[in-house]
Amino acid sequence: MNAYPFSIFKRADRSCYSVSFKDANGKYLRPVSTGKKTETEAIQAAFLMLRDGIPQKKNALQVNGLSLKDTARKLKDSDEADILLGELKRLGWLKSFVKKETPGAEEFISFLKRFWDWDTSPYIEEKLRNNHGIHRRHCKQQKQAVTLHWQPFFEGRFLGEITASDIGNFIRHMGTKKISGERKNVIIKAGLKALRWAYSKDMIERDPTRGHILFSKDETKRLILSPKVAAELFRIPWEYERAKIGNMLAAITGMRLGEIQALRYRDLGQGCIFVGSSWNYEDGTKRTKNNEARTVYLPFPILMDGLYKLANSNPWGKSPDRYVFWSDYTAEKPFHGDKFLDQFRVALTKIGFSETEAKNYVFHGWRHFYTSYMIRHLDKKLLKTQTGHKTDSMLNLYADHEIIGDKELIQNKSREVFAGILPEPVLLLEYKPILEAA
Repeated sequence: MNAYPFSIFKRADRSCYSVSFKDANGKYLRPVSTGKKTETEAIQAAFLMLRDGIPQKKNALQVNGLSLKDTARKLKDSDEADILLGELKRLGWLKSFVKKETPGAEEFISFLKRFWDWDTSPYIEEKLRNNHGIHRRHCKQQKQAVTLHWQPFFEGRFLGEITASDIGNFIRHMGTKKISGERKNVIIKAGLKALRWAYSKDMIERDPTRGHILFSKDETKRLILSPKVAAELFRIPWEYERAKIGNMLAAITGMRLGEIQALRYRDLGQGCIFVGSSWNYEDGTKRTKNNEARTVYLPFPILMDGLYKLANSNPWGKSPDRYVFWSDYTAEKPFHGDKFLDQFRVALTKIGFSETEAKNYVFHGWRHFYTSYMIRHLDKKLLKTQTGHKTDSMLNLYADHEIIGDKELIQNKSREVFAGILPEPVLLLEYKPILEAA
């Protein structure tokens, strides 16, 4: 009878003896080699293994560890694996796990690129199916952000193993980049939005995007021109009449660049424009930001006539579907957005701005220009019908600019409200010597 807690034997095809240890239930585990050619030496080696562990490449494996490995090898199916992994997770040895042939086993970067791919993304397909606004150009930019920033950091990782700690480390990594806080947030959201969607679809067990604080936006405000400078700007000739009329329209209505690009002949009314009624996901135009159409009133016949003349000069035809701001190269796309800005800045240099000064102005600044000047004269409820803003707080953000006449208005109102509070003649006498000395 074998009194040892193991069995020593030699296989016919091996030169060294093997040993099979018993588990806690007295069952023999899979054999391991003792590395010894005699039975006596093999028994001694087995006792040393019991005491010190079974030699491995890095660390010795205790016999109970061999029992655990044997348990893992005896798993019959995925359900049994779930039981074992779930218990390890419950005990705190695992934070999460990724099982083979599950959504979480997809390579993380492959998932992100597929998520932002216009032709294959189930997320984009879902947005389009439910008539939610999403733009091909935005998806292309986010996919590029994945390649440039997420891929170098997460290469080789799986979707299901990404944790909140990983995201936190990536955000800290982005903090070292010499780009604006707003741009950093756009890059970070290329991954966060995808992960959040994956969690909502039960592709991953937990949401690693929760609890993170992104970067604050730069406090630099959009620069806006005075009406006097704007008038001077629009009196000079521009290389592209389309760019000039587009900038004029933005100044007078506060319309966004994408909304102007998307205008078609059928959107032009009598003294008004129907913004957002024409939309095509394939042509690069952009629908209204809040996904709602609106009527913008245009009380200047000269500008309205300019829009009709521009639409009628479309070399690709004069059907209701043709663009007002047409492209030189194809009937399927509108005038390129960069041209509106480039020509705006060129015009600024023609009226005396330096190139450096001109670069501080952006096309979207016209939206701030319109809102800042109109909010002084129009009820906010009515103004929002023209700008498309949904809240007063957002409207106020666009109107938060000092405009021509603000200083004088504040001074005049202060005199009206606080007249008689201060002994003005006495103060003037007291300060007169100081003023003269200055």
